[in-house]
Amino acid sequence: MQMHNIIWPRFLSVLAPKVATQDVKKPKTGIIMLNMGGPATKDEVHNYLLRIMTDTDMIQLPVQSTLGPLIAKRRTPEVQKKYDEIGGGSPILKWTERQGELLCQKLDELSPETGPHKYYVAFRYASPLTEDTLDLIEKDGVERAVIFSQYPQYSCATTGSSFNAIYKYYRSRKLPAGVKWSIIDRWATHPLLAKTVADRIRTELIKFPDEVKNDVIIMFSAHSLPLKAVNRGDSYPWEVGATVQAVMEELGYSNPYSLVWQSKVGPLPWLQPSTDEALKGFVKQGKKNFILVPIAFVNEHIETLHELDIEYCNDLAKEIGVEMIRRAAAPNDHPLFIDALTDLVKTHLHNNQPISPKFLTRCPHCTNARCQQTKSWFAKLCI
Repeated sequence: MQMHNIIWPRFLSVLAPKVATQDVKKPKTGIIMLNMGGPATKDEVHNYLLRIMTDTDMIQLPVQSTLGPLIAKRRTPEVQKKYDEIGGGSPILKWTERQGELLCQKLDELSPETGPHKYYVAFRYASPLTEDTLDLIEKDGVERAVIFSQYPQYSCATTGSSFNAIYKYYRSRKLPAGVKWSIIDRWATHPLLAKTVADRIRTELIKFPDEVKNDVIIMFSAHSLPLKAVNRGDSYPWEVGATVQAVMEELGYSNPYSLVWQSKVGPLPWLQPSTDEALKGFVKQGKKNFILVPIAFVNEHIETLHELDIEYCNDLAKEIGVEMIRRAAAPNDHPLFIDALTDLVKTHLHNNQPISPKFLTRCPHCTNARCQQTKSWFAKLCI
């Protein structure tokens, strides 16, 4: 059987939709969409890496204030080359804007009493940065602000870092007057998220020949996490696993499947098996047909368009003799996914729980004093 390389997703960086500028003169409810972000151009790569390498919530390094900038500088040319190969920059902002636009359109229709609604993108490491977005929210004078994590599964390194950044911003500033704050911090098992991912998988599964379709291994790939964080009690691994089970239940457990981990950085032990080593292992067992599924990313970016598409589905697949491999698209603007976002926010706006008990609970072996300060601050803010 001839190998079928996956090619179409890598062009999503170019084809990411253009979004009309929001025309909300006096928004009542602001939806703050948190994510890590990505450099829109090659020129932004260094500062993007610098912010990551100096964020002690995301990564811990010895003498980080010195070593972090050195690593960022050294890695910049290599990472710029990868962005060149996916169209010159990350499409994550365009996709997030598209998701926010469609979300607010539906909210205005389904929950007019809390509208007009306006989305605000708040990235941790790229423009628009969280602190700049918070400044814009204050200028707009919203009455209600919903901080909505775009990481379905919570990790102290991702969602936690964004919430710590919000606390840090307001620690030395006055809060905007008259704003009611609330949080959506995780949503790993929302049924419409599971339906979205299941539909993305079905779209790829039907492209396999009938004689191998039932044997295609569905490989759910998520960003890995250091075992040090896992052992501390970070809930991310089991929340990702819960999403996988919800998706497979939606698919009726039709195919063999596995949860694998990508994007490890540095020499310390991280969650395994890694996506590339798992592919090699399956091929050694005689398995030759696969679908890679980004299970913790809600839109296309470098880790789907380059790592999954180019490094694994193209380069590695050729090297190890895969027969056919496809990559399921991220949720992006899938109608079911927009319905998921809408349901999450609409339900949240109309319930009486501005903050979840789980968010306020630290990991059992947490040693981060800032985490305690952040959670205590949000407990007082979201009442």
